[in-house]
Amino acid sequence: MIQLAKLLEAALFSSAHPVAASDLKAMAADGETTEADVTAALEELRRHYDEDGHGVELIEVSGGWQILTRPEFTETIERAQLAARPQRLSAAALETLAIVAYRQPIGRAEIEEIRGVGAGQMLKSLHERELIEVVGRGEGMGRPLLYGTTPGFLEQFALRHLGELPRADELAVALRDPNAPPPVPAAPDAEPQAAGNAAAAPEVAAESVAAQAETPPSEAAPSEAQQSDSTSENRDSPYASVES
Repeated sequence: MIQLAKLLEAALFSSAHPVAASDLKAMAADGETTEADVTAALEELRRHYDEDGHGVELIEVSGGWQILTRPEFTETIERAQLAARPQRLSAAALETLAIVAYRQPIGRAEIEEIRGVGAGQMLKSLHERELIEVVGRGEGMGRPLLYGTTPGFLEQFALRHLGELPRADELAVALRDPNAPPPVPAAPDAEPQAAGNAAAAPEVAAESVAAQAETPPSEAAPSEAQQSDSTSENRDSPYASVES
């Protein structure tokens, strides 16, 4: 292993978060190391871990590089409490986060229109966990805050960029019960399925959330309650609920 690869390995091992290639290049500080040299050293280091059967791997995530435990050993290490396990997100938080990820930048009123319930508390929780952030203001009444995901979101879900988010059709396949019989095509004149049936099938509900997150926002004008919500949001707090 070349000296530069050893230096990068030491730097990545000591960092708890992904390190950008530009920062690794600056760390060399010899005036001769180029980005191509850093890339070659990183690839050598990755091959070293892959080919020699190590329990860790070098991956590119969230715009940088990080040495992580291989997935097959993660559960055992967490069970032994050798590493802190991130607190799990609730179903409501995951739904809200999915909407922000697929539709960003997006305002609170649009999120609530999709989910059908208030989103203030969920947005506050996701912001405190540094998974979302305010990225601007909308042009509507009250100039509502717009939310987007953070590098921490990419890091937590092991994504290099947002383009690696699964598509709605991929989620439908991943969430389908492998033991369930193949779906029977509905007759052309069949009645639409009752809304209550969706609650009985979590995989269908999750697929619906992903599909809605990728669907363009409604063209309808915001309701009076939503306009009041946006005005209150701008005046008091990004997460404050509207008082009735």
